[in-house]
Amino acid sequence: MRNFLRTVLAVALCMAAANLSAEPLKVGDTAPDFSLQGSDGKTYKLSDFKGKAAVVIAWFPKAFTGGCTAECKSMKEHGKALRHYKAAYFTASTDDAETNRKFAESLALDYPILSDPTKETAKAFGILNDKGMADRVTFYIDKQGKIAAVDTSVKTSEHGKDIADKLDALKVPHNH
Repeated sequence: MRNFLRTVLAVALCMAAANLSAEPLKVGDTAPDFSLQGSDGKTYKLSDFKGKAAVVIAWFPKAFTGGCTAECKSMKEHGKALRHYKAAYFTASTDDAETNRKFAESLALDYPILSDPTKETAKAFGILNDKGMADRVTFYIDKQGKIAAVDTSVKTSEHGKDIADKLDALKVPHNH
């Protein structure tokens, strides 16, 4: 009986550990490839941008909430500045594609929100919290697929400008 209980406990601990997110990615790490549906109906893969453009993914916890609305509006507001750079930019959440499509439409966004309903990508980026949502973290990925910067102190109402400033600081090339 004692060995049976040890086995059950070991299996339970392994299962619990498997559900936890990986460590959050840090500068210099290779970003995990992903394939996520955007609010525009297209599927986006990180590998599609490799060698071509930097990628910014601004993860947020939940569509139709105050901070996430402010963040998305700020990114739309500063879209002209963001499009100045050779960078693809997205917001992303663990909400399903239909929810994010409705959220994007409600704000008339000019960029896609990526949906990760399986939570696998959020887990791979190390930002899935114990509520099953993504933490508010923005990743800047260089065109080689490496993490160039991580912002864990997002100011939602200023985030669009902050992203443009960070792209400039990272010396991301401009579009001509």
